[in-house]
Order: sequence, then C-alpha cells, then structure tokens
Amino acid sequence: MEITMDVETPPCGALSVRVPAETGCAENCTAPEPMSPNGRIMEEMGIYIVMMMGLDIPVNLPVFRTGIEAELITRSSRFCSIMDGFKDGKPRWVQTVVNVDDHIIVPRLDPTMVTTNPEKAVEDYVASLSTLPMDRRRPLWEFHFLNLETSEATSTVVLRLHHSIGDAMSIMTIFMASSCSTADPTRLPAMPPPPRRTGPIYQGRLRPPLTLSGDYLAWVWSYFVLAWHTLVDATLLAATILFLKDPRTIFTPPPDGTESCRHKRFLHRSLSLDDVKLIKTVMNCTINDVLVGVTSAALSRYYFRKSGDNDTKRICLRSILPVNTRPVSTRQTYVTKVETGNRVSGLSYPFHIALHNDPLEYVREAKRSMHRKKSSLEVKLVQVVGDFSVKCFGAKTGAFIYRRCTTHTSITVSNVIGPAEHITLCGHPITFMAISTYGQPQALILHYLNYGSTIKVIMAVEDAQFPDCHKLLEDFSESIKLIKDAACLQKLTTSTQNE
Repeated sequence: MEITMDVETPPCGALSVRVPAETGCAENCTAPEPMSPNGRIMEEMGIYIVMMMGLDIPVNLPVFRTGIEAELITRSSRFCSIMDGFKDGKPRWVQTVVNVDDHIIVPRLDPTMVTTNPEKAVEDYVASLSTLPMDRRRPLWEFHFLNLETSEATSTVVLRLHHSIGDAMSIMTIFMASSCSTADPTRLPAMPPPPRRTGPIYQGRLRPPLTLSGDYLAWVWSYFVLAWHTLVDATLLAATILFLKDPRTIFTPPPDGTESCRHKRFLHRSLSLDDVKLIKTVMNCTINDVLVGVTSAALSRYYFRKSGDNDTKRICLRSILPVNTRPVSTRQTYVTKVETGNRVSGLSYPFHIALHNDPLEYVREAKRSMHRKKSSLEVKLVQVVGDFSVKCFGAKTGAFIYRRCTTHTSITVSNVIGPAEHITLCGHPITFMAISTYGQPQALILHYLNYGSTIKVIMAVEDAQFPDCHKLLEDFSESIKLIKDAACLQKLTTSTQNE
C-alpha cells in the first residue's frame, strides 16, 4: 500500500491545512513543571499512545480544528508544552506557543486501496505511524484525518501522542471533558456507575477492629495473608528483573527484545457489554475478571490451533497489567476535573494457556487469580520501586527495570474506562473509540475500552510474529460467545433447580 504525506524535514512539518491563527500560552505561561517518574520512564522507553476514533459524518476539518484549539489544548497544559532541561539531568515541561496546523495531518492514500478495501487502507496507515518519528521541537501530539468510509464509520481520526503526556485514563478524561453527549448536547457524557469499591485496586480492605470482643485470630490472619502475598510478589518481581523468564511460545517477544518495537499493527473488534455483564452476574465476579477470562480463553484457542499441540497441559504465561492508581471514586468527576500526567502502576498476572471442557473455567481461574492479587500490596510496591529508581538513579535505571519486566513476560493487558454513552467531540459524533500503545518490547499488547454499549478489544501486534493476527482477533469473539452460552446454560440450570 502506498502512503504519502505532505512532510518536510523534520517529519510532520508541512501539513495540508494552513490557517494563520496560533494558540499558545504566551500570556498565561506557568513555571516549568518537573516531569513525573513515570513520565521520565515513558520518555526513555519511547512509548506512544495511538487512539483511533470513528466518526459518524465526514470530517469537517475547520470545525474539528476549532474544537482542538478551543477545547483540547486549553484543558491540558501538556498539549502546549515541550520537554526541556535534559542537559541538567532534570527533564521538565516548558509551555510554548502552539500552531494547531502543525499538528494536523491529512495523508494521501493509494486510491486503488481506498476504493477496493478501505478497512485495510486505514489499518495499514495506522500501522505505519509506529515507524514514523515526531518532531520533538513541538508538543508531541498530532491528529491524522482519514476521510474515507469504512464498515464502522464514515471517516476516521487518529490521535498519536507521546505517553509521557499522560496515560490512557488522563487522555480519556480530556476527551470526555471536551465533548458532549450525542443524545443530549447540552450536557457532558455520562460515566459508568461507580463500583462497590471506592478506592484503587491496591487499597487493602478494612481489617476487623482490634477490640476485646473481636476475633483476634481473623484480625492477625488477615494481616499475615497480606504480608505473605506481598513478600511472594516482591520476590517474583525481583526474580523477573534479574533472571525469571516466561517459557518461549508464539506469544513471547523475539530473543533480541527489539524487533517488536519497530512495527506494530493495530486491530480492534467490538464485543457486547451486555454479554460481559451477563457473565459477570452469573459468575458473581467483576467485569475485569470476565475480560481476563476471555483473554485467557482466546489466547488458548489461538495457541493450540497455531501450534498443533494436542497436549492439554497447562502453560503459565505472565502479563503486565497496568493499574490506575487514582481512586475509583474520582471517575465521576473526570468529566469536570481534568487530571494530566501518568498515575499508573502495575502488577504481574499469570495467564494459563489450557483447554477446558467448561468455558466458564477460564473466568473462574481469572476470579481466583485476581482475588489473590487484591490481597497483596504489589501495586504499591511496583510504584515505590519505580519512583525510587528514577529519583535516585535516573530514568535509565527505571527504564531498564521496566524493560526487563516486559521482555521477561509475554503480553500487556489493560482495561480503560470510557463514557457510558456516545459522545460528540469537536462537533463530530463518535461511533467507536479504540486505544493502544507501541514502543514496549512485546509482540502482543491488548487493551479493552468500553464505549456506550460495547467493549472494544484492541490488539497491537508485531506483523512478522502474528501474520494471521485477524484470526487471533476472531478468537476473542468466539471465546466470549462460548463463555456467554455456558453462563446462560448455568443460569437456566440454577433457575430450574430453584423451582
């Protein structure tokens, strides 16, 4: 496929739209802000976020440009800041004047491909972004407009930005604060209802009070379990950094650990949120448990079909699960209070590649494993280790630790909370949203993003290692169908027995 852009040296310089207005912070500039430890690791690693949005109407470029200028830039200082201060070893954000047109790209695509297979044209173009540099003399974000109709949207907009600007949740925050409900343009988008827990995943449950009438054994045991699990996780974390690797499979990155960073292909598929909620209710678990179970089932289907291995032995692969460290209760204020930066930690989660006669077993295993992880301070520990290593030894040390963890594990899996209804952004109704990343030394990266009544599963895969990546994507659809059918059968059986 031929992809050309109006560019000059440095890349992304001359663009297709030129409007002589400028937006900047010249009058309201604040003092330089130090870059967070997480941001410095993302900068050292060279990790980027790619967000694809399908529009319900053709792109009206002047209208969208005005929305970017009036909403997105003004709500986040990161969108009008550049990285500076590397000479003194203390990177910081320095605000600068922004010419919006320098961040708008309208590519010229191969007309034949656009006519015969527009989905492939969009997919190939987005994949090409993972190999193109960005001009570091400007804020590291850009919008790409693809005004061609696909099966899911009338046109497509792709936002590419450096991960040091913010994590997926903070970017989603800015989007929701800058948009309105498509059903009712007079109000902000609705968020999903708050979960039963109000704190982050790593926040320990309240222990039984120590009173004369209290159960001393249960009180002591709860703290013993917490300490033991944390000790085990700390030991595994140290071993992973030093020597512990996953077994070599079709999912693990190449031995050199660099090839998968060069070119990523981004695929996405819509799953029914109602199906996920049905499984969640029947299994008495969380949505995260269901998604982890579906992931395990899909990877198992792909592995045994691809490898031709008839052996049903279990293979344990580990994944990195990024965890949002913001309190869950703040989700309801995200549409009015924009938080920038990276506030994420992570944990190591075991995925079992196995064949189960009962599809619900994948969800049961996920529920048990996630419950075990919630009774540990691993997320806090990872956050402390990351912050300490960067502050005391520099970003290279923090990036080294992160790189070792990703090269010694197999995949990254993340779940991002999106709006509970369709939104209109910069005057354009959004039909779907799909977010992913590239730059990590892993061959497979998975993201889930709920939007309205659907959940998108988004894959970033290395082309050479997954030439049949579309079949892997189909395994997710088939896996959730099998798990839902098994959940419906169990629900029906339970109802009959109760009668």
